[in-house]
Amino acid sequence: MTQPADHPPVPAPKIGVLLINLGTPDAPEEQAVRRYLAEFLSDPRVIEIPKFAWKPILHGFVLRTRPRRSAEAYNQIWTNEGSPLRVIAHRQAEALRKRLPKLSVHYAMRYGHPGIAAAIERMAEEGCTRMLIAPLYPQYSAATTATANDAVFGALARMRLQPAVRTLPPYYDDPLYIDALKTNLERQIKNLPFEPDRLLLSFHGMPRRTLELGDPYHCQCLKTARLLGEALGREIDVAFQSKFGRGQWLEPATDATLAAYPEQKVKRIAVAAPGFSADCIETLEELGIRGKATFEQAGGERFALLDCLNDSRESIAMLERLVTRELAGWLEPQ
Repeated sequence: MTQPADHPPVPAPKIGVLLINLGTPDAPEEQAVRRYLAEFLSDPRVIEIPKFAWKPILHGFVLRTRPRRSAEAYNQIWTNEGSPLRVIAHRQAEALRKRLPKLSVHYAMRYGHPGIAAAIERMAEEGCTRMLIAPLYPQYSAATTATANDAVFGALARMRLQPAVRTLPPYYDDPLYIDALKTNLERQIKNLPFEPDRLLLSFHGMPRRTLELGDPYHCQCLKTARLLGEALGREIDVAFQSKFGRGQWLEPATDATLAAYPEQKVKRIAVAAPGFSADCIETLEELGIRGKATFEQAGGERFALLDCLNDSRESIAMLERLVTRELAGWLEPQ
């Protein structure tokens, strides 16, 4: 059918994929970090405390003290290209775009830039009438997967012409994920200048209350660890990092585990963070710098932080297969 001469241009319909990660400040500076933390710590999915109680604490104490310390930490890992997380997210999207040229592949951050709403708007302008939303959190948590989906649905709620949408489910026990981790970690461990006495898997911590409320995150982390240990055929320990506040969090804590190793005759360790799809401040600074110092000060001799999957060949092959599978019925078979 011929369109009227004054009809606005309509792009050809496309399928879009939006890769989502947590976020990062725009710069390793106190003001930028404060802006980022204000957005992150104002999310009720992240801080499950009534707003009337949390807001005075956030603005009266946390945002007055934490940005300076966090900016110092970001400065230690910032690269010439920018934030490691944003750089890796960009590379993941670029690599997946090359593997799946028929798709419109973008990335976004739940907090900070590029934002989810802006990414969805850009994809719609490109003609994406169908979208796969892919939060890159292997283990489900309300504070990660759910809030990413919340932001997506909030953006859709403001659109007159909405695309059809699917969301990537958690993949904590998916053979594609376990095999990618196994192959990637085996290669890294083989290239170490020493043989680790133990492999520690450090997952991001969550308040224990989230487990009691029905969040499956803890159970999914443990299943990932069990399956990975079986695949690698080696002893694995599990711990949880990044405790925030005074409440009880998932245990054992990563810092306490690292400090206790030397007394247990564990003097050489490798640490991996399989719950993170890309290296970021929690892996590079918290584990790679502070965690290493904790271990060595306790008497540890050799410490290696293994890379996250990042944009490795194992990562991109896994993402390609996960995306292709979730697009069944939309995407024509290759």
